[in-house]
Amino acid sequence: MPHLSTEARNALPDSAFGLPSTRAYPMPDVSHARNAKARASEEFHLGRLTAHEKAQIDRKADALLAEEP
Repeated sequence: MPHLSTEARNALPDSAFGLPSTRAYPMPDVSHARNAKARASEEFHLGRLTAHEKAQIDRKADALLAEEP
């Protein structure tokens, strides 16, 4: 997964995040989408994410992964 600098992360639009309201789980590319799904699953199982938040992250990541050639 390529490194995402603070400057690059701050430049991303809200729509590039799994949770846009908090700008959490950035997904500028496919590798970040895979990572976001994995981290969201971990956080959900630890009780730190709701089912709705996990589903929101998964939908965004799945849309990016579907675009992968």
